[in-house]
Amino acid sequence: MKKNETHSNPALDEETLSTKPIFEGKIISLQVDTVKLPDGKTATREVVTHPGAVAVLALNKGKMLVVEQYRQPMHRTEVEIPAGKLDPGEDPLVAAGRELQEETGYHSGDLKLLKSFYTSPGFADEIIHLYVTDNAQAGDMALDEDEFLEVSELTLEEAYQYIADGRIADAKTMMAVYAWHLYTLTGQWH
Repeated sequence: MKKNETHSNPALDEETLSTKPIFEGKIISLQVDTVKLPDGKTATREVVTHPGAVAVLALNKGKMLVVEQYRQPMHRTEVEIPAGKLDPGEDPLVAAGRELQEETGYHSGDLKLLKSFYTSPGFADEIIHLYVTDNAQAGDMALDEDEFLEVSELTLEEAYQYIADGRIADAKTMMAVYAWHLYTLTGQWH
């Protein structure tokens, strides 16, 4: 799946009549779209636009690499798989390798796309491309100047405990844990 890939159902499709930019930030933008509904009436839709992101389920000797960092919108730290936004025109595979190395110091030559998914399709167009590798190799971190995080490794059981405790609460990391669990049962990445 690629961002803006079209799936159409004429009985449900909305036509964008106009777009009013509200805010243009470093990472996101906010716009208000006026749309024509299937019944001919109009409505407004608040839309957050995002360049897209990547995330990496990286396994090292049977343990998942995670980073813990402070997340301002949640006002707390969160344990997550390595992830980051796409640069303009950047290939998601290249971005996945970059983010894995920058945030954890690990690298892998065999990243595979597991799945791409939208994070909040009711109001945002952010798509995350989730990659997987079971061959992460240690190296050197290269954090952005405003990134402060700690790297650790979790067993599958520890990851489930972190979810139960609320230390892992983001969808991409939970999806990665469930995919990893399914892999342990079937021997295939789904």
